Amino acid sequence: MTKPFHIHEDIRQSNTLPGAFYNSPEVFAQVREKIFAHTWLYAADTTHLREPLSVYPCTLLPDVLNEPLVFTKDAAGTLHCLSNVCTHRGKIVIEQPGQSRLLSCGYHGRCFHLDGAFKSMPEFRETANFPTPMDDLAKIPFVEWMGMLFVSLDPKNDFAEMTRPIRERIGWLPLDTLQLAPQDSKDYFIEANWALYCDNYLEGFHIPFVHPALNQALDFGSYEYEIFDYCNLQVGIAKEGEPCFDLPPDAPDYGKQVYAYYFWLFPNLMLNFYPWGLSMNVVEPLSHRRTAIRYRTLYFGDTTSHRAVNRIDQTELEDDAVVESVQRGLQSRFYQHGRFSPTQEQGVHHFHRLVASFL
Repeated sequence: MTKPFHIHEDIRQSNTLPGAFYNSPEVFAQVREKIFAHTWLYAADTTHLREPLSVYPCTLLPDVLNEPLVFTKDAAGTLHCLSNVCTHRGKIVIEQPGQSRLLSCGYHGRCFHLDGAFKSMPEFRETANFPTPMDDLAKIPFVEWMGMLFVSLDPKNDFAEMTRPIRERIGWLPLDTLQLAPQDSKDYFIEANWALYCDNYLEGFHIPFVHPALNQALDFGSYEYEIFDYCNLQVGIAKEGEPCFDLPPDAPDYGKQVYAYYFWLFPNLMLNFYPWGLSMNVVEPLSHRRTAIRYRTLYFGDTTSHRAVNRIDQTELEDDAVVESVQRGLQSRFYQHGRFSPTQEQGVHHFHRLVASFL
């Protein structure tokens, strides 16, 4: 067991997480079990489950949690999230997405209803005390939100409460019309710890130095930060002539030229709302020094014909390069930890305190 991390509650007195946090396989193993196994994670899009009797298997955080799941929609249209592991001998039950009235294991024929309840099993007539609830597929907590499915294997916080600041701040937007745009979605892979990507996202401090094009669009002096329990927000204010939201009079930010709302949800989800829709970054660790960034674009229903500006892709590549450079730097035997800017790194401090508390 590694030494516990401590992040001082007063940002003015606090050190950052140490370099060892980002480089240790042992720490990464703790992060896997103490953070990712107990938090809400993006798993799939509801586009895979449009019709009744749909089944959609997926693996939650492959090679990290590596948890086989299956989403189903029964004949009544009710969604379910289940363990995709047969309760007989552990085979994956559903290997491919499609439609089915039952979940049938291809190893020995055990069958389950679409809600996970055990249905039948050949050659088990003489088995005593069978079946029991242990023979059902385990039900996994999940939430459907904005056309996406979020799951937690053992949640330590409430999803609705975690996302409440988002609904209160931008509930006037037509979030129920968001549509996934596969043609404008892609995956990036970086040679860096997942938390470094979050660190970078959670402050606008680096924008003038790393993102020249974005810096031309944002009024850096008006950048705002707000901290919530398991969520925080950065509000980017547009310079004159740059696109911005047409805010209704009852919006909390009415009167401001808001370029974007940058929401972060612990531990690894970024929701970037623009006037045209949502740019989402899902930060998926692959190992302690390798990370996948699942970048997804969703347009509001009446703006699907408008492509997102190329600035987002350019910004992503600039972020990836600087994060990889930090990962290389943190391997130095001369780096221990840093300090926080009280005015610019409130979000990073919030993130580090959450990480330390979960570990």
